[in-house]
Amino acid sequence: MDPDIHTTQLGKAVEIPQSPEEAVLERVPNPHADTNYVARFVAPEFTSICPVTGQPDFAHLVIDYVPDQWLFESKSLKLFLTSFRNHGAFHEDCTVGIGKRLVDLLEPRWFRIGGYWYPRGGIPIDVFWQHGTLPEGVWAPDQGVAPYRGRG
Repeated sequence: MDPDIHTTQLGKAVEIPQSPEEAVLERVPNPHADTNYVARFVAPEFTSICPVTGQPDFAHLVIDYVPDQWLFESKSLKLFLTSFRNHGAFHEDCTVGIGKRLVDLLEPRWFRIGGYWYPRGGIPIDVFWQHGTLPEGVWAPDQGVAPYRGRG
């Protein structure tokens, strides 16, 4: 491993954090900080719980960002997202809260998150949050998640 990369979780057995607040998010240096490019993380099986009923909620998250000096350390990101499975929060709070915490960590040039939540009570909820402006000349593809259509 690169001696300039200091992580506490990578390559080690780590327990799943009991809450997002306990999760340790880590970053690593961007080896191409002089270049604008989009990195994408997709979590198609994101889970949290309804803060009122305690019922599970499921979402397909798509995270796009143009890094500056830092990249996500992906194991810590995975553990952070997994920590929501016992966390009670509404869809909007989960999606925007994840986005804000990740932006605070990385200070990217641009960031967006799409939370495509599966229906509960017959209503799907999609939540989108963006920070910054996409740098000129950078291609950010569509997030590729179709609107929910049910069986029809």
